[in-house]
Amino acid sequence: MTPLVIPIFISHQGCPHRCIFCDQHTITGHSGSAEEPVTPAAVENIIESWLNRPRKENNAGVQVAFYGGSFTGIALARQRELLSAVKPYIKKGTVDSIRISTRPDYIDDTTVRILKEYSVSTVELGIQSLDQEVLAASGRGHSVQEAVDAIRLLREQGFTIGAQIMCGLPCDNTMKLMTTAKQIAGLAPDFVRIYPVLVIKGSGLETMYRNITYKPLTLAKAVALCCRLKSIFDQHGIRVVRMGLQPSTELALKVVAGPYHAAFGELVMARTLFKKTRKILHQTMIGREKHLSIAAADESAFRGPGNVSIKRLTALGLLDGVKLVFDRNQVRNSVSVY
Repeated sequence: MTPLVIPIFISHQGCPHRCIFCDQHTITGHSGSAEEPVTPAAVENIIESWLNRPRKENNAGVQVAFYGGSFTGIALARQRELLSAVKPYIKKGTVDSIRISTRPDYIDDTTVRILKEYSVSTVELGIQSLDQEVLAASGRGHSVQEAVDAIRLLREQGFTIGAQIMCGLPCDNTMKLMTTAKQIAGLAPDFVRIYPVLVIKGSGLETMYRNITYKPLTLAKAVALCCRLKSIFDQHGIRVVRMGLQPSTELALKVVAGPYHAAFGELVMARTLFKKTRKILHQTMIGREKHLSIAAADESAFRGPGNVSIKRLTALGLLDGVKLVFDRNQVRNSVSVY
């Protein structure tokens, strides 16, 4: 069951510099700034507001999530101030845990001890790449080894670990990207987010794009790469919880170039299911009547925008004599023929 996640945005706070692709205010859809930091009172108001909303009965607890910025890069007194605002709700049992996002180089023994003290259970790391050249070109300011060490330390201390990975960064290529994915999978985070790089107005990448020193991925290329990345994580049993940035009106207006699509994740799922279906239909006896079974929850993703997957399979002659079944009891992201 999915917990109720209460988002609190601390855009750019704790970041030592701005990465070349980044504009947290646009990416998060939050208009706050580092000059107007969220107060403990504001944290309490946000939590109260969310707790008073009608909730689905299947919510598995409540989690407060500090998004944007690098939480453990904030001054220690400020970290304690924000976490202390949540602590009373933890004690009352109305909030179960806390999630933070941070940089790999801002994780050490002292940091981990403080996070545990305040009931932080989940740490998302902005890994982005495990290629040193790509990290340097992107202005990340940390090393590959620091990312590896951070994941291992968090794993040893029992945290739930999330890893963010980006495709289309400067100096990156398909081989480097797949190597990064395999290395991250080998470190066994609990979940992953995959973000194709967008050229955002006001970011350093916009200057490179205008100067023709950076070429963003096409939408088709980004979808194909994310499909391959998801396959790697699926094979290792690692959940991919998001593909593509959360769409918003502000984001759509500030995207200068790159593979932006409001339903990017669904495009990736459509391609994934199409490839699985094509493979399994190729392997079955041609001309024999059969049922193709897809999870009912995957019907929209399977069909794809404008029913494109059905049209492609029909054009290939793979749906001749095939009856489509959308089964409510079937496991998601699976395809079967009988």
